[in-house]
Amino acid sequence: MKLAFSTLGVPGMPVADVVRLAAGHGYQGVELRAHPEEPVHPGLSAPERAAVVQEFKDNGIEILTVAGYVRAAAEGDDAPVLAELAELVDLAHDLGAQNVRVFPGGGGQDPAVADATAARRLAAAAPHAADQDVRILLETHDSHRSGVDVARVVGTVGHGQVGALWDIMHTWLSGEEPPASHAVLAPHLGYVQVKDIASAENTEPLPLGTGVLPLEACLSTLDPDSWVCWEYEKRWHPDAAELPGLLAAGREYLLRVGAAGR
Repeated sequence: MKLAFSTLGVPGMPVADVVRLAAGHGYQGVELRAHPEEPVHPGLSAPERAAVVQEFKDNGIEILTVAGYVRAAAEGDDAPVLAELAELVDLAHDLGAQNVRVFPGGGGQDPAVADATAARRLAAAAPHAADQDVRILLETHDSHRSGVDVARVVGTVGHGQVGALWDIMHTWLSGEEPPASHAVLAPHLGYVQVKDIASAENTEPLPLGTGVLPLEACLSTLDPDSWVCWEYEKRWHPDAAELPGLLAAGREYLLRVGAAGR
């Protein structure tokens, strides 16, 4: 199992510090939150992008994903969505990242309409992603929380550069059991985001293994060489414990539980 963590857990932290955290705690990769309030975002110049690449390369850490905020099924014209997605794909390419994360964002619409919009846009973006050797991953989130929801869209696209990102919290909140999520997502799966929470009503992040999410059941479905990313949502819960102090125990937990499930 290859482990990463998301910079959502260390809001605003400089790239050099993020890389040192990963290297110092045995994580092989990092999911970079791409937002203007973060050090890495599509507005970076070419020299700034090159400096980020060098920082990661010098420390042997991989940039797993550029985690953007494109909403593939959002109402409105396609052009602005596709332009934003192309910027993220280009950023991922320049950084050497494998993936770009996108959300569904189809809330308030007829589900069939949201599905069709997301599939149309992702299909339109796929050739450019292929040219840039980047995979676009639609996350189980918001309007498409379950694996069935995301697999329905990605399967409609039918392009190898468009896949799925399994956020275990959202599939659990949808009522879907991990074996069912994996069964439908496996043909499209990029990697898994793990986290832990106290309940469906209280989603403040907790140390892994101290909450209610079925982490062992999820990890037991994965291939041994799968990427697993800890998305600790500190940005949205500023009173939560600081992630750096939890990383070592989190790594040990994931490796122990992942091994036990085999």
